[in-house]
Amino acid sequence: MLKIYNTLTKKTEEFKSITDRKVDLYTCGPTVYHYAHIGNLRTFVFEDILKRVLEYNNYQVNHVMNITDVGHLTDDADNGEDKMEKGSKREGKTAWEIAKFYTEAFQKNLKELNIESPTTWCKATDNIPEQIALVQTLIDKGFTYKTNDGIYFDTTKLSDYGKLANLANQELEAGARVDMGEKKNPHDFALWKFSNSNEQRQMEWEAFGKKGFPGWHIECSAMSSKYLGHHFDIHCGGIDLIPVHHTNEIAQSEAAFDEKPWVNYWMHGEFIVLKNDEKMSKSGDNSVTLDTITEKGLSPLAYRFFLLQTHYRKQLNFSWEALEATQSGLENLREKVLKLKNVDKKNDTTKLKAEFLEKINDDLNTPSALALVFDSLKNEEIDYETVLQFDKILGLELDKITKTQVEVPTDVQKLLDERKQARKNKNWSESDRLRDEIKALGYTVEDTSKGQKIT
Repeated sequence: MLKIYNTLTKKTEEFKSITDRKVDLYTCGPTVYHYAHIGNLRTFVFEDILKRVLEYNNYQVNHVMNITDVGHLTDDADNGEDKMEKGSKREGKTAWEIAKFYTEAFQKNLKELNIESPTTWCKATDNIPEQIALVQTLIDKGFTYKTNDGIYFDTTKLSDYGKLANLANQELEAGARVDMGEKKNPHDFALWKFSNSNEQRQMEWEAFGKKGFPGWHIECSAMSSKYLGHHFDIHCGGIDLIPVHHTNEIAQSEAAFDEKPWVNYWMHGEFIVLKNDEKMSKSGDNSVTLDTITEKGLSPLAYRFFLLQTHYRKQLNFSWEALEATQSGLENLREKVLKLKNVDKKNDTTKLKAEFLEKINDDLNTPSALALVFDSLKNEEIDYETVLQFDKILGLELDKITKTQVEVPTDVQKLLDERKQARKNKNWSESDRLRDEIKALGYTVEDTSKGQKIT
């Protein structure tokens, strides 16, 4: 029995799909104006585990992920600059070029983390007619009003607005969090924004009598309903999407489609934080990307392994020391699995498989499932075939482990020896410099529990 925590009901519930053995899943994808940082990527790893667990439980998963390439403003209150236009100015490229470059960078990150691709990718800019049609439906049903800068959803028309984030029990005075402008109510949000005549936009479309562009929230409602219908099983994202983006998706979708609930289960992943409980941001100095990790000689799969050791709903502290320790732990796991591969041994793992399934079906409890794997390796209760079966969920590519011997030239070995001494002296800058010099010679060095590994 698969149990998952439902943000909508604030309870852990038994999962029941709308259609037998089939699951419709929508996951909010990136806004492609910059590189995804490792905090963003934690959400996509959690969603990948969810998808793998569903498949492990013999569900056929129809997974849709969007790419937001227009309409996401820098301020949740429908003010500020479009993030795509901001990226365009930052790099001197067109907004379309920015979207293409960072979409490809994001998809490369998913591949490096062994995250399964969705069934369907959908871009906001490819689905403008659907978004305009959905706004028109809301206009026709009387849920909107028009201002000088756009068409807004009137949240007072819904008695249960904000149920996902429990907004009814939160005070929000006009002007306390938002610039009201011509809004009637503090929580009201833009469905469609009109272009400012004083500035030139690269992405705009003719609709509702003026040039304009979609609001961030309308995109996901239009695209999810296009590919999954007006009522589907699971919608996921990071916890930062709960109070505004997902709250507004629910409001406009349930108003338009007359479906309550629009989505049966809402699931959200927690933040990664740095020292001093600082939240990571894409554009800030504290942004750590997957490239940053690989540049330090660490593996993307070590980062995935690092994430699996903490429950997806628990905040996770990141440090380089912790990630290096995790890399060593992954190397240790690989060595143990490699030994199993070379042993012609079959165990009766029926009970072990049942225990693993029970743990992973308990709201995706990867820490508990991993502990079971390590205990079974230590006690020699598991065989190679069973490890690979469990790895269908863990996604650590344990089926690709090989023992390779790399012949290291004298000049490279000299640099390795110097780097070993630098690390012993905790001279990290010199260690990084030497790693880059080794890389320039065509070799990659990783730091493991048994020292430097050269490939």
